[in-house]
Amino acid sequence: MSQTQWMVRTKKADFNGIGAAFGISPVTARIMRNRDVCGMDAIYQYLKGTVEDLYEPMLLPDMGKALEILQRKIEEGKRIRIVGDYDIDGICSTYLLYQALRRTGAKADYEIPDRIKDGYGINKSIIQAAADDGIDTILTCDNGIAAIDEIGLAGELGLTVIVTDHHDIRQDDKGEDLLPKAAAVVNPKRRDSRYPYPEICGGMVAYKLVKALYRIFGIPQEEWLELMEFAALATVGDVMKLQDENRIVVKEGLKRMGRTGNLGLRKLMEKNNLDRDRLTAYHIGFVIGPCLNASGRLKTAKLALSLLLSQDEEEADKLSEKLKELNDTRKAMTAQGVEEAAAQVEERYQEDWVLVVYLPGCHESLAGIVAGRLRERYHKPALVLTKGEEWVKGSGRSIEGYHMFEGLAEVQDLLERFGGHPMAAGLSLAEGKVDELRKRLNENARKKLTEESFVEKIWIDVAMPFEYVTEALIQELSLLEPFGQGNERPQFAQKHLRIHCARVAGKNRNVVMLTLVTDSGCAMEARWFGDGDAFMEEKGESQFMDVVYYPEINAYNGNRSIQVIVRQYRFVG
Repeated sequence: MSQTQWMVRTKKADFNGIGAAFGISPVTARIMRNRDVCGMDAIYQYLKGTVEDLYEPMLLPDMGKALEILQRKIEEGKRIRIVGDYDIDGICSTYLLYQALRRTGAKADYEIPDRIKDGYGINKSIIQAAADDGIDTILTCDNGIAAIDEIGLAGELGLTVIVTDHHDIRQDDKGEDLLPKAAAVVNPKRRDSRYPYPEICGGMVAYKLVKALYRIFGIPQEEWLELMEFAALATVGDVMKLQDENRIVVKEGLKRMGRTGNLGLRKLMEKNNLDRDRLTAYHIGFVIGPCLNASGRLKTAKLALSLLLSQDEEEADKLSEKLKELNDTRKAMTAQGVEEAAAQVEERYQEDWVLVVYLPGCHESLAGIVAGRLRERYHKPALVLTKGEEWVKGSGRSIEGYHMFEGLAEVQDLLERFGGHPMAAGLSLAEGKVDELRKRLNENARKKLTEESFVEKIWIDVAMPFEYVTEALIQELSLLEPFGQGNERPQFAQKHLRIHCARVAGKNRNVVMLTLVTDSGCAMEARWFGDGDAFMEEKGESQFMDVVYYPEINAYNGNRSIQVIVRQYRFVG
């Protein structure tokens, strides 16, 4: 298991002044500063931003070109094919564009690549099929920016291509963007982009295109706003930072999702027993999103899209049940993969600095999830490899301080293909080169990393004694929601708490009920979730502990009380 180091954030600002200006406590002001929300305008948008504060779609590069082409093609009755992707961002992007094109009277259909057969993004067979089907225009979403050759073929076949994407753009030797030769390339990451916040997902790019398209065709803005929940789903599902306009869209999208008119989404929430009045970003990231993603992992993402498009009660019920079953299967397969991978690490690779685990029987779509779990467990870069039809394929997840894409670039002579960014990557190679890959990645890592690299840092917002935790403060902290990537739930800490009592509860003995007492005698009920028996064994005779926590209101049988959820702990004394 990984070591941890607790660190208190020490970013500076006039917390009392900010608190007075916005009617909040200095604690809340400090937490916002810790999330890099700086300046009065940014703080105002963070606390009170509305859909009126979302950025103008026309600031996106080539948006004008894309709209001009689409308007002409729609009015001429030309056939338009949307080409999406098989993850939640691609599914939601495709849904948004398909609904919008149909609303404007376009002759539109869609294609989503098969993860195993086609791989990521648009490919030459999809383009050839479009030409054979008499398609006039291809509109990509959440992919296409790197498809230089593929879109070149589309041009040769007489197809018009509009790319909408959000992924990073490769550059040539002169540092210029390498863009596909499409009629329009809408991507906020372009060097010539004037878009104020480029860290948006493919679904958000599509959502901006829909707004501008509706404006041209005179469709009421309320119809565009009704689609916001899908931009929110895509944003959380693609793990975008919940900052700037992303935060506004997710905050508003969650409200709208609770009263959604989308039959399929409603059924999916019902199958997972979600309370639609209390939806959070967590429910998107860990319940709804994985169900939609499971279709693209184990079957076809068209199942998920069919659910979102369904207008039939019985069909939506069956499809939502199918997606839940697929996700349950995915969870079981993932758990098995993690168990097998961890066993390999414990038996053979504990001393490795980069974990390379080969699981021939693991479904290739799960490699990234298993790698992520290994990274969390050992706080080391992890690559999980699976056996494909022709090559061994794999996915990697990294830690801060190890640039995974550069690490693979250093051994690219061993690889058939690879791609990615600092924190994640994909690769394929011959089976006989797996051991050499492991050896060389570790040799190179030892030249760059130190033992300190594998100590996970736990960041604390405020070292706050229990005496300062009030119901008013907890209610105020809800202003900071939704929590997620880039806007994490606040974490507080207190040292040297006496353990007045501790007992294991829960059907699976996965909850520890604690009463913790400060040096001044303030008692607080606390909960820790995990292996309760292992916790008690580790506790032994210890009478004191340090904790990292967040506070919440426990409302039960009409009674309200303050309790804390323990996120990290260490026994002392």
